[in-house]
Amino acid sequence: MKNFAISLILLSVTWISTAQNPARLIVRADDIGSSQAANQAIIQTCTEGIATSAEVMVTAPWFPEAVKLLNQHPGIDVGVHLTITSEWDNLKWRPLTDCPGLVDESGYFFPMMWPNANYPGRSVMEKNPPITEVEKEFRAQIELAMKLIPSVSHISGHMGSTFYSEEVRALAERLSKEYKLGNDTAGRDVKGARFDGPSRTFVDKEVSFINMLEKLEAGQTYLFVEHPGLDTPEMRGIHHIGYEHVAEDRQGVTELFLSDKVKAKIKEKGIILISYSELYQSGK
Repeated sequence: MKNFAISLILLSVTWISTAQNPARLIVRADDIGSSQAANQAIIQTCTEGIATSAEVMVTAPWFPEAVKLLNQHPGIDVGVHLTITSEWDNLKWRPLTDCPGLVDESGYFFPMMWPNANYPGRSVMEKNPPITEVEKEFRAQIELAMKLIPSVSHISGHMGSTFYSEEVRALAERLSKEYKLGNDTAGRDVKGARFDGPSRTFVDKEVSFINMLEKLEAGQTYLFVEHPGLDTPEMRGIHHIGYEHVAEDRQGVTELFLSDKVKAKIKEKGIILISYSELYQSGK
């Protein structure tokens, strides 16, 4: 009986601690603006699902539609997804500024950030562009996004654009302070959250995401990043070597972010979904 009573006390203490200081989770939907399928999926997962932040790619072809959609839904928290790569084989984008060190022979961003055996010599790190050009392009993207989208609250990096070197990391921190925006890589005690298990299919994703939710600790803040999309003819044409099942994968993310099972588990665990804006307002 004594051991049973101690167990009850420990369970009660754990429940009270969790209820008073729950785990918090940012669910980030990356790449709005990259395609119409991404635009539609991200708006839906932010308004009907669990996504709490939409990261907009200013240089991408569907950015004008993304601007309209985000301004039609001003409650969506928006990050400027700073972009200096163009990874897809059949879909490309260019910089806003004149920055010859950031582009290939066709004037497009290089496809990769880090060296990649499938694209030899075609990564930003291998080309090592001048930091002055990176800064000029970052500034142009931030300023255009802030001009057109009032709900911008922070910056983030597409494919690691804000942290691939210490010099770039320092630049991103300086720009975030100058423009009075949050920076997803600095100054906050936020832990990365990932699928806990396979993530090839929607079923895999749902099970592995729920496994992850089960392990979030009270009092901690977590960030989960994924890419909602729709399995449309447009999205089926988007791919690069080593990642050919893009449409299926991103449709699965959309279904995951809309999943009733996931929503129920978040409620059951008392996990608080927050945006970047709420993170910065809380000071934690």
